[in-house]
Amino acid sequence: MTTPYEVAVAARAELGEGPVWDPAAGRLIWIDILSSRVHTYDPASGRRTVRTTGQHVGAARPRAGGGLVLNLRDGVGLVDPGGAFRWLHRAPVPGRRANDAAVAPDGSLWAGTMRYDEAPGGGTLTRLTGDGTAEVVLDDVTVSNGTGWSPDGRLMYYVDSPTLRIDVFDVVGGGERVTGRREFARVEEGAGFPDGLTVDADGCVWVALWDGGAVRRYTPDGRLDRVVALPVPRPTACAFGGPALTDLYVTTARTGLTAPHPMAGSLLVLPGAGKGLVQPAFAG
Repeated sequence: MTTPYEVAVAARAELGEGPVWDPAAGRLIWIDILSSRVHTYDPASGRRTVRTTGQHVGAARPRAGGGLVLNLRDGVGLVDPGGAFRWLHRAPVPGRRANDAAVAPDGSLWAGTMRYDEAPGGGTLTRLTGDGTAEVVLDDVTVSNGTGWSPDGRLMYYVDSPTLRIDVFDVVGGGERVTGRREFARVEEGAGFPDGLTVDADGCVWVALWDGGAVRRYTPDGRLDRVVALPVPRPTACAFGGPALTDLYVTTARTGLTAPHPMAGSLLVLPGAGKGLVQPAFAG
């Protein structure tokens, strides 16, 4: 299916990733992992900002009290509203870096890692609370990627990209634990690798396909019902944004491409693609 897309921000990001709408500020936050940059974009005014983090950054998410929480190469750090930085949980591992991260309905951060050489089982998924308490949830991950929750918070979706699967877990307790991991949907061989994802207000799961040049939507029962073709081969993640959360923003990458498409590395948007959910802020 072809859906009209626009270039929200013309950029040359090496590895654009992690879009998230910040409703308090009315802006989209996204990152360039390999350039160690956190970008913001206000679609109403066109205003953009860029912050350099000093080391590779896998994700940036709003904090409940203002500022950002950053999933960084050496751990998770906090940016205060005034711009000051401090570590929340520092745990460097040689050869490993941060990747995608998401905030759960209870305000905890679920932060992924991977090895630079993508060695099988070299990554993790860790849950962090606002006081810096960290618990490894998955310790045998290769490329930890998209994480998201169903509208009622009872299910968590998760991608370890080389598996070609989107998996689903049951959320138990107060949201601090997940169980019952099983396959939700599988991307067929040769169609690309599932990367970042988001869940919409209808409980459908949208996922970007690295090396697949598309974004897909799966219904709550795991059925593929929409494929949006894009001009770039490496879309990386997607998120709903805008005042009504109806515009789907898609980050893209140019890293590893011998002849990148002119839009590779830009932030794309699909106006009116659906209806998103308000994403919780990190409780720290």
